[in-house]
Amino acid sequence: MNVTTSLIENSINKSFTYENYRKHVSALLADGLSTGNTQSEDLTHYSTLNETRMNRLDKTIHVPDEIKEKLGKLKKQHTLLVISEGWCGDAAQIVPVMNKLVAESDKLDLKIVLRDENDELMNDYLTNGARSIPKLVLVESDTLVARGSWGPRPHDAAQLIIDDKAKHGVVTPQAKEDLQRWYLHDKGISTMEEITLLLENAENM
Repeated sequence: MNVTTSLIENSINKSFTYENYRKHVSALLADGLSTGNTQSEDLTHYSTLNETRMNRLDKTIHVPDEIKEKLGKLKKQHTLLVISEGWCGDAAQIVPVMNKLVAESDKLDLKIVLRDENDELMNDYLTNGARSIPKLVLVESDTLVARGSWGPRPHDAAQLIIDDKAKHGVVTPQAKEDLQRWYLHDKGISTMEEITLLLENAENM
């Protein structure tokens, strides 16, 4: 077993199911804490907002029939190994969508690890040198070989932030509001489509 598959195995062994991830974040919030190495009122506030957001998405996200049809054609077993944190706004918008996607196929499994507790894995999946989350590592379940990665945002959402930063030098409060509106309007469709394409490509490897 090479270092990468060993790392993936270790990461999966200490991962959360979606249900247990939600319970872990909620239990910390009950004590006034957030996940991660850093604690602050802001991070706890974001975590509280995200919990409300995820509760809503759990009830409202639906997988379109065309996506269900594609998932129904999967032949291999795949694990969606996701790096997340409870305070991350993008993760709150995306991880519930992944959970809905996984529920539609017996070929898929969702495992969630916390970024700050998994430095080695995170450092293997940086985005332009940054520890951006959520990050999905698509793993072939039988071999534990990574077959691709995705994140931290769907393409159009990522472009919105890239364009704003290019224009202003920083990500503006307005761009953050625009991003939340984008997620609300998109209803998880872009995330589902992009991850389904990743899965289809992995099937052909």
